[in-house]
Amino acid sequence: QVQLVESGGGLVQAGGSLRLSCAASGPTFRDVALGWFRQAPGKEREFVAFVSRSDTTTFYADSVKGRFTISRDNAKNTLYLQMNTLKPEDTAVYYCAAALGPVRPQRAHEYQYWGQGTQVTVSS
Repeated sequence: QVQLVESGGGLVQAGGSLRLSCAASGPTFRDVALGWFRQAPGKEREFVAFVSRSDTTTFYADSVKGRFTISRDNAKNTLYLQMNTLKPEDTAVYYCAAALGPVRPQRAHEYQYWGQGTQVTVSS
């Protein structure tokens, strides 16, 4: 069992920055691959970013590439998402997710554990 708790969401103007955090507890943090997803009102949940167990591989959705950075701190059992140059279309509830087994980064159903989400609102 892995428990995930997101924080760091809020209201920001377009062009601004936010850093989301996801604190994990449970089995060894190093054993899980981690991802960020988001869901806007009336839309399906979509993939945002991924980091491998070994922290050697990252992967991003085209819509956030060059603006968002995913990172993990295994010493603190925490996942981060640094979001820069935010746009109104980034407005969504952001979720962190963990996968114990093999995972295709963009496939939400392959992640076994999810946080409760944190709201990010970008005003124009």
